[in-house]
Amino acid sequence: MPAQPAPPAPGPWADYLAAAQRLDAVRRAASAASAEHQGAVTAARQELSSVRSRLAAQETRLARDLAVPVLELRPQSADLEVAAQAAGTGPASALAALQQARRSADAADALLTEAAPARRWRPWARNLLVYGPFAAVVLIVQIALYLVADPGSVPTYALLCGLTMPVIAFGLGWVTIGFVYGGDPGGVDRTPIIGAVACLVPVLLTCMGVGLASFLN
Repeated sequence: MPAQPAPPAPGPWADYLAAAQRLDAVRRAASAASAEHQGAVTAARQELSSVRSRLAAQETRLARDLAVPVLELRPQSADLEVAAQAAGTGPASALAALQQARRSADAADALLTEAAPARRWRPWARNLLVYGPFAAVVLIVQIALYLVADPGSVPTYALLCGLTMPVIAFGLGWVTIGFVYGGDPGGVDRTPIIGAVACLVPVLLTCMGVGLASFLN
């Protein structure tokens, strides 16, 4: 075994070596603490960026899909105080608070996925599903009457159907929309212009068909 170096004799040199060793120990401890501090700061910044993006996406989903007012999604003063206490005074405690916030965001995403309602249709598209079948019935009846009616009575049938059947179809669609969607909190939008156009289209198609048939004959 190699011989152990003998400790220096008491004196100025021994005092210098002891002080140098203590200073080196302090330097190493400070370097380790600085590295740990910097690592916590970097990790906290990454967590903060991730949590911010998650919260922004959740705010958009809540406001768009569940119609939650934006002001209700903003933190109140009590929330800010709790967050400040959880963050503490150092990067390590702030990192722990941000990690907890990310876990809470994960749980919130799971709840939003489970409770997300079906995407609501726009009123005009939804109402077309009601006005459309009634308009189709008008078209079928007009074509049937044209095929079975005498040639001399076609103008009379065309006038009666063109005046009455679109109005009846529009009225039935109006009542049906109110019956099916009348429970909406903000009231039901029946989009009357869309309904009127949809119910008049069969009349226009029939008139075009009769005119084309007359032209060809």
